[in-house]
Amino acid sequence: MMQRRHLVIAVTLSALAATGQVGAQAGGSATMAPTNDGPNPYQTVAGWAKLPEGRTWGSTSAVEIDRDGVSIWVAERCGQNSCTGSNLPSILKFDANGNLVKAFGEGMLNFPHGIHVDRDGNIWVTDGQDNRPRGRRGGAAAPDAAPPQPPAVVTGHQVFKFSPDGQLLMTLGAKGGARDTGFFWQPNDVLVAPNGDIFVAEGHSSAAGSVARLLKFDRTGKLLRTFGTFGTGDGQFDQPHALAMDSRGRLFVGDRSNNRIVIMDQEGKVLDTWYQFSRPSGIYIDAQDRIYVADSESGSVGNGRPRTWTRGIRIGSARDGSITAFIPDPATAPPSTSSAEGVAVDRNGVIYGAEVGERALKRYVKK
Repeated sequence: MMQRRHLVIAVTLSALAATGQVGAQAGGSATMAPTNDGPNPYQTVAGWAKLPEGRTWGSTSAVEIDRDGVSIWVAERCGQNSCTGSNLPSILKFDANGNLVKAFGEGMLNFPHGIHVDRDGNIWVTDGQDNRPRGRRGGAAAPDAAPPQPPAVVTGHQVFKFSPDGQLLMTLGAKGGARDTGFFWQPNDVLVAPNGDIFVAEGHSSAAGSVARLLKFDRTGKLLRTFGTFGTGDGQFDQPHALAMDSRGRLFVGDRSNNRIVIMDQEGKVLDTWYQFSRPSGIYIDAQDRIYVADSESGSVGNGRPRTWTRGIRIGSARDGSITAFIPDPATAPPSTSSAEGVAVDRNGVIYGAEVGERALKRYVKK
């Protein structure tokens, strides 16, 4: 009976997507029934990646598959939730057995957030924060305490392209960040299209006046255009947190605080809007157009949606929007953000989830 129910869910969503009804539920994102009960054919493997002795995982939202199809690239935050002031390498490569085979990026990034491996095997990483003082954590400063001093050199809010050996090949954006006609401010993710065009999603803050847009560059780093503004309407975003592209060249944008995936052409025209994958922090689309959507906030961050949606990884079709499986958050007592925020899938179908709240890199394999 349960299997039949799951089949009905997948078929119904497929039919809705085919008729455009899934994408038409813009006003119904708060009333759409949660898609929490798909089958889970995966088992969770924790602790498989071997860090150097004495090093522990920091927060990470950045995980990607190497050009070889099985090795894993991760950008993690130096054992904490920030690499500012750390000399640890933040960009790590593991083989399929979890052995660390490459590490670089010492002192270069403050807040590695998004990662992408292009068709030539180069590694792109977004630095989503700067190194300016962020205030005292854990309580108010003493009345006579001196204010924190700004750094001599402000860094951050940039996108870096590295060779597989760690050589810096390109830098996009002004050091320390820029807004309006400049760029970037809180770059979240980066994606390189098959023709070499570069897409960057920026804007991590969810408040009136926030930056929330996509920028398109040619292969040399020349800005071609920007699209999107902060808001909830068509062509608007609230935390465009993740990017992916399907076999047809359509751009999938994880519009996280709007609880939706916006599907666009490469010139920024909105083609469809999907709400059934809940609150997308990370998106991965494989060569067969299977889509994997990491939801790390549902149930704890509402933002206009009932807290009955469950966090985890929803798996389905990028062609019709149907959902075929769901991996619930393995954390038993999650903080405000947990489970996988970044997601990637190797050529054998093994899923990797990069976690901010739990500070871990988990592996999901078929049972």
